[in-house]
Amino acid sequence: MPVGESDMEVIAVASQKGGVGKTSTTVNLAGGLALAGASVLVVDLEPQAQAGTSLGFNLTQQMLQRSLGWALQHRLQGIEVNLHEFLENRSEILEDFGDAGQLHLLASEEATMTTAQDLLSQKGYTAIPILRQMLQQVADDFDYVVVDTPPSVSALNALGVAAADYVVTLCNPEYATVRGAAILMAAVKHVPERTQGLCNPKFLGAILNRSNPPSSWTEQEVAVRNLMRDMGVLPFKRDIRRDNRISDSFAYGRPAVVRYPNHSPGQQYSALMAEVIDRISTPEEKWEIADSTDQDQVDTSA
Repeated sequence: MPVGESDMEVIAVASQKGGVGKTSTTVNLAGGLALAGASVLVVDLEPQAQAGTSLGFNLTQQMLQRSLGWALQHRLQGIEVNLHEFLENRSEILEDFGDAGQLHLLASEEATMTTAQDLLSQKGYTAIPILRQMLQQVADDFDYVVVDTPPSVSALNALGVAAADYVVTLCNPEYATVRGAAILMAAVKHVPERTQGLCNPKFLGAILNRSNPPSSWTEQEVAVRNLMRDMGVLPFKRDIRRDNRISDSFAYGRPAVVRYPNHSPGQQYSALMAEVIDRISTPEEKWEIADSTDQDQVDTSA
């Protein structure tokens, strides 16, 4: 039977291409959920540890034994760990919001996560359910877990996808990103057989990230929007517009949804968060899929 039957929902943000905005999406979805009153855990599987940075936290050399990579290494070697000891409370970034929930982090660090990835690669698919098994230790503490995964077909990417109940992916207004979304969707469907039924994530759909306003759409952006529908990657109706305030928020250790809750970035991520939760709670045949786009809307001067 699947590992870990609990009320905690695990959402992985994954992609076969780098640079599409996985980390921004991860921390803003997590931040939006926490602002809505949920208790949320961000899991940073990326060796570069950007999710931690965007939440205002970085592990020092003296703190490596509190990294997720360290915990994974021990579990892969058969050593039990108490995952509660690795949680970093980042709820302080929500202190200006009286009705907010909790926001915690399982932090990454390059050397320890790279070593964990090497161990994971050696063990193969038999070890892929290990993160999902570990997360069951904190299932009573969180409503949602949002997992930031590395790009491409890697052991850590597979680990994050297998840990999830639900997987979302990302496209940019570029043709190649839609192909990557389709590959990721197919990979999600193969997880149950590769984990002997221990993990069974559901593909929720693709988010169009760094989109342009309709007045600035090019032929490629229109084609990408329609290709997302045609290739069956279940595009969300809410896309995320290109906005420097989203990337600038990294420098402040606050997701854009927290820094700009009443401005466009915060409103967009809040709407996306609501749509993700709606898909989780609604049968797939009732999901609202993004509409086709009319070529007449193209900015021919671009």
